[in-house]
Amino acid sequence: MHIGICTIWLRISESHSLKQKRQIVKSVTDQLKNRFNIAVAEVDALDAHQQAVLGVVSISNNSRHLNRVLSYVVNFIEETCLAELTDYEIEILS
Repeated sequence: MHIGICTIWLRISESHSLKQKRQIVKSVTDQLKNRFNIAVAEVDALDAHQQAVLGVVSISNNSRHLNRVLSYVVNFIEETCLAELTDYEIEILS
């Protein structure tokens, strides 16, 4: 069994309040959950209205599959343009 963890740092420059930020983060997380069947949550920078840190987790018996899924997640975030991807980190645990 392998567990894939991806930490994603986002900048939300259009957000001028926590309410706006939460709407954008909810939209991103809902799209990711529906499209990739993964667990995702905002895990840090909860009180910063222009930053968000998402934690994404998936489990599989194949580490290459996990790496591919998490890479697709990162690419999807870059392409949707709801928030600017500033950094990410992928870790595969065995």
